[in-house]
Amino acid sequence: MCNLYSITTNQAAIIALFRVINRYVGNLPPMPGVFPNYFAPVVRNTEAGTELTTMRWGMPPPPRTPGPPVTNIRNPTSPHWRGWLKPESRRLVPANSFAEYAPEANPETKKKDVVWFALNEDRPLFAFAGIWTTFNGDRGIKSKPIPGPHLVYGFLTTSPNDVIATACDEHSAPPTAPPPSSRVTFLPEAIMQRYDAKPD
Repeated sequence: MCNLYSITTNQAAIIALFRVINRYVGNLPPMPGVFPNYFAPVVRNTEAGTELTTMRWGMPPPPRTPGPPVTNIRNPTSPHWRGWLKPESRRLVPANSFAEYAPEANPETKKKDVVWFALNEDRPLFAFAGIWTTFNGDRGIKSKPIPGPHLVYGFLTTSPNDVIATACDEHSAPPTAPPPSSRVTFLPEAIMQRYDAKPD
């Protein structure tokens, strides 16, 4: 994934699809381009019920390999990520489309084009699977760091299907987008009950 996705569906539709009980997002304008470190809406379960809130995109990197925040988790079996796979650290990220790089450079620009993917041409609402945590370090740009704590999230990625594999470069690892019937095995019981009766 080339660190870019969109969420343009309005807040009411997100709340209706995920049966949100609590929301802490204020005004939620369309976001045709969500980049790393941006705030974006996420759905998680809490003791008070299903919650819609905003978090920064990018998890803390492994301590032995310092670098920028990690937006896409390719190896969830790593000890660094394993502790965040528990139900209380899982979340869904509403989205309408995501981007990958084309396999070859555009002859005119000499750069790889960005290729967008969605469920269909109408770009209906769906969700990515991922994890979240509280990060106590600085975020933002180097010249103006913002001290923590910050709520942050990252995507779990998967192998590309035939459509994505033929349109993107060999390094593509698209985010996992579970269908409604699979969300029941990903989030805790409160959301499991909301989806187990829904068809794909």
